Amino acid sequence: MATTVIQGPPDDPLEEFRSQALPAWERRGDYGDIIYEVAEGIARITINRPEVRNAFRPQTLFELSRAFEQARDDLTVGVVVLTGAGYDAFCSGGDQRIRGDDGYIGDDDVAHSGVGRLNVLDLQIQIRRLPKPVIAQVAGYAIGGGHILHLVCDLSLAADNARFGQTGPRVGSFDGGYGSSLLARTIGVKRAKEVWFLCRQYDAAQALEWGLVNTVVPLDDLERETVAWCRQILTLSPIALRMLKAGFNAAEDGLAGVQQLAGDATMLFYMSEEGQEGRNAYVERRKPDFSKFPKRP
Repeated sequence: MATTVIQGPPDDPLEEFRSQALPAWERRGDYGDIIYEVAEGIARITINRPEVRNAFRPQTLFELSRAFEQARDDLTVGVVVLTGAGYDAFCSGGDQRIRGDDGYIGDDDVAHSGVGRLNVLDLQIQIRRLPKPVIAQVAGYAIGGGHILHLVCDLSLAADNARFGQTGPRVGSFDGGYGSSLLARTIGVKRAKEVWFLCRQYDAAQALEWGLVNTVVPLDDLERETVAWCRQILTLSPIALRMLKAGFNAAEDGLAGVQQLAGDATMLFYMSEEGQEGRNAYVERRKPDFSKFPKRP
């Protein structure tokens, strides 16, 4: 009889983290529509408009952008969580009450001149290009523009009460960018067209079957599971994760994706002795000596 040392289920490094206490979140920043918190190398960004199912307006998106930039620049942060306040909504998209003729009307000088904004598109790109993993923690509705926000995150963890779907054609809107193309690459063209053409809603089990989310857990366990995933990510090489994220996005984002990957590769080269030899020679006003570096196969 054949013998093997492999026995039992595969090792899951998350198990040790699931039993640990939840982080003591520290609130930071001066925000109105969102909450920004950090703990243990995790940044948590919460859309805090539960009275409208966490629908966003232009100022919400400006604050989200500022928070993601804060997380990017924080050298202690290795992973970012995006979520919504309460248990009933991750985000229900743009607040239709303040939608103007050309976009959403905010509270800045541009809005006062009567011009609307679609600045959620900038936020989508920012999340994609953030060089740290971003996890969507989804409870309740992830609908419309909120559905696309979870889609552009690197990972999506859903509670068993989550609801997914698009409403664009129902309210005279659509997303021909990430909202359609990335959705099609995630769940398939036929299913993506169904989501958009019918404006149906789908439960968490259906989203998991389609590959739209990574896992589904009971609502009461959602934060603990999300934190466990974050803690495991924080044990891994941050540069390896950065390069992987850029690599995954490069093909889908065209030349902009290639540029991100190339920029990250440049950063790595700058950190090498070979890259620093060129800089040092210039500063020291001598010819660089690259002969000591191997011509790798």
